[in-house]
Amino acid sequence: MSAIPQQFFVSQKASLEKVLAVQNTFFSGFEKLVDLQLKAVKATLDEVAQKSQEAIEVKDAQEALALGQAWSQPGAERALAYSKHVYDIMSGVQTELARLAEEQLSQGREQLNEAIEQFSKNAPTGSESAVALMKSSLASATNAIESINRATKQAVQTAETNINAAADATMRAAASAAEAAKPVARPVRRTNA
Repeated sequence: MSAIPQQFFVSQKASLEKVLAVQNTFFSGFEKLVDLQLKAVKATLDEVAQKSQEAIEVKDAQEALALGQAWSQPGAERALAYSKHVYDIMSGVQTELARLAEEQLSQGREQLNEAIEQFSKNAPTGSESAVALMKSSLASATNAIESINRATKQAVQTAETNINAAADATMRAAASAAEAAKPVARPVRRTNA
């Protein structure tokens, strides 16, 4: 078998492996989201059953008001936790896809470097400046891509930090609001009849 068809088959196999890796990454993320959703539904059903039992046992309006306020805080916390889990799953998928893309770019640069080296070995005399220009262009493109990757990673880290800070602030505000909304205990007046 000649070298060209052999290189073609190796290249095709590597491409197929990359496609399968991307497919597995997407499927893994989807599987995690479905698992999270099933857990959330189960927890919600359990909570509805518990709250229904608590609601049946309410005897007066003040108990009903206190019960409603007690229910609001855990719901906000669960919604925020759910959103955080979804964000973590999607962030993991994005990180894995970025890693796969970086691998692909790295392999592409290596192949291009090899092609330029082969070209320079077989180039006619006097084409050294053209080869140097190609090598310089490749180095510039590589540096630009690396700069973009660093800036993207820094932006993602900044966004993550901001999201976490906003989530913490939201939880503190919800806790403060729930605490402020608690009814003040009033003495019960009894009338002698």
